[in-house]
Amino acid sequence: MIMTTTTMIEGKPVESYLGIVTSEVILGANVVRDFFASITDIVGGRSGAYESKLQEGREAALNELEQKARRLGANGVIAIDLDFETLRDGMMMIVATGTAVRV
Repeated sequence: MIMTTTTMIEGKPVESYLGIVTSEVILGANVVRDFFASITDIVGGRSGAYESKLQEGREAALNELEQKARRLGANGVIAIDLDFETLRDGMMMIVATGTAVRV
């Protein structure tokens, strides 16, 4: 499965557009992680705990996007867009959208 943020795949013309595919992942951050992240925010530096959670969410959203595209008979997803939102109480949402295609 070829997955890209671009609207085309170089050297592989799109044979058919199969539709828009989307995935949504909502993750919660726990109290201990929030505490250590707040300390990192105070003293400066990167929050490894949150970076890890963002990576986990991004991978889950892209995996779900790929599965939905496969069910449509696609062998590629183009124009992928990832959006990250913070929800209440330490929850975060990752939304992935793209166009399922046959190349």
